[in-house]
Amino acid sequence: MMYDPARANPLFGNPLKTRDDLAKAVTDLFEPLLPYFSEGGARVRLGAAGAIFDRAAADLEGFARPLWGIVPFVAGGGAFPHWDLYRRGLANGTNPAHPEYWGDLADRNQRLVELAVVGFALALVPEHIWEPLDDSEKKTVAAYLLRARELEFIDNNWKFFRVLIDVGLERVSLAFDHRKTLAYLDELEAFDLGDGWYRDGPVRRVDHYIPFAMHFYGLIYAVLAKGDEARKERFRDRARTFARDIRHWFGPDGAALAFGRSQTYRFAAGGFWGALAFAGVEALPWAEIKGYYMRHIRWWSTMPIAERDGVLSVGYGYPNLFMSESYNSPGSPYWALKFFLPLALAGDHPFWTAEEAPQPEFLEPVVLRPAGMVAMHTPGNVVVLSSGQQHDKMLGANEKYSKFVYSTRYAFNIEADDRNFTAASLDGMLGLSDDGVHFRMRETLEEALITGGLLYSRWRPWNDVAIETWLLPENPWHIRMHRIATPRALSTIEGGFAIERADFNADRSDVSEGRAVWYGQTDVSAIVDLSPDPRAGHAMSPIPNTNLIHAKTLLPQLRGNVGPGTTVLVTAAMALPSREDWVKALDNPPAYPRLDEVERLFREKGTRVPAFALGT
Repeated sequence: MMYDPARANPLFGNPLKTRDDLAKAVTDLFEPLLPYFSEGGARVRLGAAGAIFDRAAADLEGFARPLWGIVPFVAGGGAFPHWDLYRRGLANGTNPAHPEYWGDLADRNQRLVELAVVGFALALVPEHIWEPLDDSEKKTVAAYLLRARELEFIDNNWKFFRVLIDVGLERVSLAFDHRKTLAYLDELEAFDLGDGWYRDGPVRRVDHYIPFAMHFYGLIYAVLAKGDEARKERFRDRARTFARDIRHWFGPDGAALAFGRSQTYRFAAGGFWGALAFAGVEALPWAEIKGYYMRHIRWWSTMPIAERDGVLSVGYGYPNLFMSESYNSPGSPYWALKFFLPLALAGDHPFWTAEEAPQPEFLEPVVLRPAGMVAMHTPGNVVVLSSGQQHDKMLGANEKYSKFVYSTRYAFNIEADDRNFTAASLDGMLGLSDDGVHFRMRETLEEALITGGLLYSRWRPWNDVAIETWLLPENPWHIRMHRIATPRALSTIEGGFAIERADFNADRSDVSEGRAVWYGQTDVSAIVDLSPDPRAGHAMSPIPNTNLIHAKTLLPQLRGNVGPGTTVLVTAAMALPSREDWVKALDNPPAYPRLDEVERLFREKGTRVPAFALGT
């Protein structure tokens, strides 16, 4: 039988409508891992690719991360027949005398990350993972965990890992000094940006680590920790407020906004909705929360996200190392199982008994001020304009954080060749080259401002080239205005949205001066130059495997040159599913906006984006 990538997904064919369907999903996701457990149970090795940490830590990752789904499944009454394997692995992995020892602990070490779920397991199901251990094994495991919590964790969401280890230690009555726990909790709360948003450490960015880490762990703490009631209520209150914003990072089909790092954690992005249920926070009506939650996992159930044996791959919509990070090992994707947290709740909880409600309609742009974003709900999609965030120590950081626009339906492309300007995607971006070979794009920012539904950024692709960019929503279009001041001539490429490419070149394009349109089998994507001196339209097919969702894509671009001095470029872009009325939209692009009026608005009312305003 011919290999069908979609059928290799363990979620394939599961209707994912009920609590029982979700419970089955956990066991279906775990079963493919069993052949890869080591004899002593402590290590799970799923592939030959490496990560920045050592192989033993990667093997621990493969062992630990499935517990994010297994623990709530069992806490809610599910039967898991492999606890003996996990107990043996835990005892052996923490034992320095055993061949499968996980290795010595150190400050800011990957092992500290993976031990958080061990703490979670001790807190929620000690009768399965702790109490059956003999006294010697308990002593060995306790020593390892107590050593871990004394170390230093990275100054971001990692600080919650000490907290979760400590919640577990407290549950099994092991003594430790709580002052370090409280200190980390205070430092985590200091990342609060207001309106329910955090930053993930002392950085100029917010991403999915806010819902699936900062809020997720905070809500677990609110349920499982003893005392500290005022802090628990703050965690609940922030999550309640945040839900009203983060719902605009989810499309009507359940897809999450592909933005930022760690996209290989996939349906962990929907874990926030489950964490609200776990903590009893009805931030939106339960029916609406359940709708966001269930649509999300159903979207993933149709994607080819697993290898032939059913093991989740590194990648997003398909196996793809182009978009991975240096800390992604073959076991990393199993953080996706954080999604299953509400299985710990009984079937009669109002979250489970609620009927799913569809996503509400949002006709006007939605301002997400702390993130420096403006969301537009278009047919089948949510388009998010971004003032620009930054991460300067990661492969593909520009693409993951600094594009002008992101989308739940079309995701984004990663550049695969930084020495071939003519082959660059630059979807949602403006690329510039001074030699026709190498190129630069928006990366670090000098300023990021927001006023109403408009965004502004100032950035320098080279020290002597200054660019100001304004972003304006015009649903289903959006407008980008760039004022470029350069002492020398530059070539430019600006891209629209990447859409899926059909086989046999069945798609068609329409290219003219100042305009490029791709008519795909499923979607239509267009980019139009509104400038008085329009650039050339260009229809290209990007390098395969560069888009997060589709392995082969189509992309409309504008290409041109700017001379020395100051030049203003004005662009409109949009994409719509083919089933929608795209003809009307295509025939009515936005009008050329008045830059002087936009500048006046920012002078009078513009404020710095909170996520950007580090240290101010």
